[in-house]
Amino acid sequence: MIAQATAPTRDLLARFESLGDENRLRILTLLNRNEFTVSELVAVLQLPQSTVSRHLKVLADDGWVRRRQEGKTRYYRMAGDLEPEARELWRLAEGSLTGARWIADDAERAESVLAERRDRAVAFFSESAARWDALRDELFGRDARFAALFGLLDPEWVVGDLGAGTGTLANMVAPFVKRVVAVDRSPEMLEAAAVRLGDCDNVDVRQGELESLPVDDGELDLAVLMLVLHFAVDPGRVLAEAARALAPGGRLLVLDMRAHARDEYRETMGHLWPGFTEEQMRDWAGLAGLETYRHIPLAPDPEASGPALFAATARKAACNAGEDPLTPTEHRRR
Repeated sequence: MIAQATAPTRDLLARFESLGDENRLRILTLLNRNEFTVSELVAVLQLPQSTVSRHLKVLADDGWVRRRQEGKTRYYRMAGDLEPEARELWRLAEGSLTGARWIADDAERAESVLAERRDRAVAFFSESAARWDALRDELFGRDARFAALFGLLDPEWVVGDLGAGTGTLANMVAPFVKRVVAVDRSPEMLEAAAVRLGDCDNVDVRQGELESLPVDDGELDLAVLMLVLHFAVDPGRVLAEAARALAPGGRLLVLDMRAHARDEYRETMGHLWPGFTEEQMRDWAGLAGLETYRHIPLAPDPEASGPALFAATARKAACNAGEDPLTPTEHRRR
């Protein structure tokens, strides 16, 4: 009695048999390097579409190729999850093709097809350059430009959103960090923030003044003052409170207006300070015990009607003299 082949052996034999056609070898050689559509393979191989489709079906049925759908277009590529036996079989088959007459011709035509695909993308950006920013904002929203940068935050950090308002920043930061402490003096603002932050279980909303934060000493790894310092009666005290709330090595980030002469903002918007100079900010940061102060004027947004802004960063001393440097999280654990 002749023993029948087991399923794995049969699969390997089927794969071996599917390599017995030169056109299928040509297709696999191409798909091992790039993904192509059927029409692109037709152009490279110079074969009828029905022939290419038939060979692709055989290769797909035997597990050699995979496809992905993008809209109405299907892209094919050599399977990346081949079993070791199949991978070795392809290595042997590919090695035997060295010097085959069609390799160079197929590679040249494939490069032309890929260049045409790249040219279509280049043409799109050439035509869209003037309206690209607006188009991207329309598709993905303005926040998409910088939201991913929050991924650079340490996932173990506790972030203080000081002057949180309606919770816009806290809502954006929360998915990336351990906890957010959102502080604001206005009950109405915090009520709106609670609605926005309803699904965020790692945001702690607290009512309080920036000059006397309801935050423990060293509770925060990062303290953010986003366009709120000009509402403070005593900005220097606000920076000192933020420094107190920071763990050793913790960071402060301030975004606010540069000094300006628009006095009407005092009446119409309740501003207490007409922006700030670098000298003012640097002095207050020093008095608060913060170091490595940086002051960066930001380029004005052409569509913005308000004063130009600046970003400022500083850090609380990481440790006392003679101590080993620790991260803020490590200090809290100690």
